[in-house]
Amino acid sequence: MTDQFADPAALDRAALEEGATFAPRFDADGLIPAIAQDAETGEVLMLAYMNADALAATLETGEAHYWSRSRGELWHKGAISGQTQTVLELRTDCDQDTILMKVRANGDGGCCHVGYRSCFYRSAGGDGSLAPNGVPKLAD
Repeated sequence: MTDQFADPAALDRAALEEGATFAPRFDADGLIPAIAQDAETGEVLMLAYMNADALAATLETGEAHYWSRSRGELWHKGAISGQTQTVLELRTDCDQDTILMKVRANGDGGCCHVGYRSCFYRSAGGDGSLAPNGVPKLAD
């Protein structure tokens, strides 16, 4: 883990949950969930994971970086596709184990690797089915 962040184990509960020290709580694999939310509409665009390097790069550059679990590497969102995410605000939850980023989606405004505006483009039914929920597909 990078030395940029405080060690959450060094903080008492009150300091961790209500204090002014950023001490992200990475899991046993060194990851923290990160939610990207459209800053204007509030739409949840995606959930990914960050390691300490991805979080540090995001804070340093103002663009979202993630840890790709499938590729095992740092991933600058949109570096190839042009669908970068400009981070307008980065928040942590009360116990600092989740990141929420309010972003501006660049390029064609898409986020999902299969071409939708949001990765959450299907709704689950009680019968185990999935159905489109109106999230636009931007590319084929």
